[in-house]
Amino acid sequence: MSRHGRVPAAARSVREEWDRLSIGTTEAGTFDPGMLAGLPEPARRWLGHALAPGTPLWQTVELSMTGRIRLGRWRSFTARQVLAPPSGFIWAARARVAGLPVTGFDRYSGATGEMGWRLLGLLPVMSSSGPDVSLSAAGRLAGEAVLVPTMFQHARWEACAEPDTVVMAWRLANGVERTRLRVGADGRLLEAVLQRWGNPDGAPFGRYPFGVSIDEEATFAGVRVPSVLRAGWWWGTDRQTDGEFFRARIVSATFG
Repeated sequence: MSRHGRVPAAARSVREEWDRLSIGTTEAGTFDPGMLAGLPEPARRWLGHALAPGTPLWQTVELSMTGRIRLGRWRSFTARQVLAPPSGFIWAARARVAGLPVTGFDRYSGATGEMGWRLLGLLPVMSSSGPDVSLSAAGRLAGEAVLVPTMFQHARWEACAEPDTVVMAWRLANGVERTRLRVGADGRLLEAVLQRWGNPDGAPFGRYPFGVSIDEEATFAGVRVPSVLRAGWWWGTDRQTDGEFFRARIVSATFG
């Protein structure tokens, strides 16, 4: 069983992976602002804002969220997610298409990615895996690592020439994934952008600009995390509005 509760029904087929990712530890100690010495200034500004002194250096988080996802048109969803960078994530969600429930999951764990979705919990409507799915999921994990800032010591931090930005790099089994973070003057995280592997709008598989705008933040267990998000492909281009497909509000976060 998950450390923080029952595994969601949409993720029962990957129950063992969910349980493995949800098991964290606080053996790494607690946060001290002195740990930020040597990091690029925007990283120090964000992490000093996100983490209260004495916060356990949690290694995993379970999130609950609501939102809208564009599947042909915008549709409401509810979801739970376990996230444990750099090991992986599972996002399990429920939406409705033509009035019928669609449930399933996206995951990255054990160096592989997978998507599995069913209509009425029975009829497969999407099942995908393989190297391209794994690379795309690895990029997603690297971007969503901002939701577990207590794992900052496991990332590599690179300075940027652009003001108020810093690169957070993760070495994963599929290679190194880099996310450029934009930080406000007050330390709030404003945006995360990466060149993510995928095939948006049916384009050939490759790396395309993908981004997340962070509109609000919330504090859970002494950790400030992005709580209202908008995400999509073609970020920073004239196609950004058309590429946006995900809007979510995180309503709870349980660290472990």
